[in-house]
Amino acid sequence: MNYDNYFKLTIPALSRNEGFARAAVSAFAAQLDPTVEELSDIKSAVSEAVTNCVVHAYRNMAVGQIYITMSITDRTLYIKIKDKGCGIEDIKRAMEPLYTSKPEEERAGLGFAVMESCSDKVRVRSTPGKGTTVTLITTLSKRELK
Repeated sequence: MNYDNYFKLTIPALSRNEGFARAAVSAFAAQLDPTVEELSDIKSAVSEAVTNCVVHAYRNMAVGQIYITMSITDRTLYIKIKDKGCGIEDIKRAMEPLYTSKPEEERAGLGFAVMESCSDKVRVRSTPGKGTTVTLITTLSKRELK
């Protein structure tokens, strides 16, 4: 696929980097002049995906890396958030609203539900022991210039 523009970012899987990831992705998306609602949805979906990496991917491991790739084709954004952590055993179950692999931490289990409500499409690929890739796909509305 040919992209109009793209970027790659690697950050440590630390909670304090969630805001940076949101800001970087929203700054890149800004070149398409999204609406405030579209930008808010993009930031929310990215925040949830990065939080999943921080909370779930590298549990019982040293701090790992989060790999973010964002590309634009026409008015469609493709945001891949990848980790090389523990992976997900049962993706279908993990994507069920209210499911959490850490109930002892009083997690809401709504991460994937939020991603799905804020994106046109969410793809999840995962291999236990090797990591997970979440792809968020959003097509922005066409806006007329005034």
